[in-house]
Amino acid sequence: MNNRNFEEWLSEFDDSIASWKYYTDFDKVYDNVNKIKNELNLLNGLIGSKNIENDFKELINEYPKVLQAIPILIAKRENVIIIKDAIQDYYYNFNKMNYSIEDYIMFMRKTGIFDLLENHLIGNVFDYVTGVEVGMDTNGRKGRTGDAMEDLVESYLLKAGFVRDFNYFKEYTKTDIMNKWGIDLSQIDQKLKGNSKNKNAEKRFDFVVKTNEMLYVIETNFYATQGSKLNETARSYKMIESEFKNMKDVTFVWFTDGKGWKSARHNLEETFNEMKHIYNISDMKNGIMTKIFK
Repeated sequence: MNNRNFEEWLSEFDDSIASWKYYTDFDKVYDNVNKIKNELNLLNGLIGSKNIENDFKELINEYPKVLQAIPILIAKRENVIIIKDAIQDYYYNFNKMNYSIEDYIMFMRKTGIFDLLENHLIGNVFDYVTGVEVGMDTNGRKGRTGDAMEDLVESYLLKAGFVRDFNYFKEYTKTDIMNKWGIDLSQIDQKLKGNSKNKNAEKRFDFVVKTNEMLYVIETNFYATQGSKLNETARSYKMIESEFKNMKDVTFVWFTDGKGWKSARHNLEETFNEMKHIYNISDMKNGIMTKIFK
C-alpha cells in the first residue's frame, strides 16, 4: 500500500515533457528530403510548364525514378497509392510503373499535382516537400512523448550510477528475462497482451534493473492530454501489480506523469493506492532512483 498523499503527488505532474527536438525533428526531415533530392529537382522543370502532360511524359521516360518522389507531393509515404473511382479501383505503384503513362498523367491531374506545378503555386519542389515533411513530422510527436519519458528515466538511472547492459537493460521481453536470469514472467506477459492491440507480440518492458537482491521491471509513460487510454492503462497496471506481488524476486515499477492524468485521476488514484513503486518526474528529481534500486 502507498502511504503518500495522492493529491499532493498528482499536483506535481508536469504539463509537458517537450525537449528541443520534440516539436519538429529537423534532422529526420532533412534526411527524408535528401533521399529524393535529385528527383525533386528534376520535378522543378514542370513548374510553370505550358505543356505539362507532355513534359511529364518525357521526364518519366528519361528518368523513371522521378516517380518515387510523387507520393510525398500529396503527403503520402507509401509506394502504392490506392484510388477508388466509379470506373475502377487503381493501385498506383510508384516504385515501378504498373499502369500506362496516361494513367499516371490522370493521377497527376486529378490529385491536383499538375495544377500545383503548372500554375506556379510553388516556386521550388524541394522547398515545398521540406514543408510537407515538417507537417508530417508533427504526427510523430505522440511517439516522441513516450521516447522523451524513456530518455528522462534513463538519464536518472545513469545519474544514479547504473550502467546500461550491465545492471540495467532497455526493452527486455519475458524471453530475455528468462534467458538471462531464469525468471518466468509468462503469466504476467499474457495479462499485458490482453490490453495490447497486437496480442501476438511479446511485451517489451521499457527497462529492467538488476540488483543483487531484486529484479525490477519498469514501465514509463507521459500523458500530456486526456483520453480513454489513461483509464485502461491505470487499470491494467493495477492488475499487473497484483501479479507481481506474488513474486519474491521481481518488483514492478511505474514512472508516469503528465497533466492528462487529471481526467483519469480516480483510476490513477486506485492504482496509486495499490502500488508501492509508482513515481513521477518530481520523484526522480528528488533522488528516488537511489532509494528504490538498492
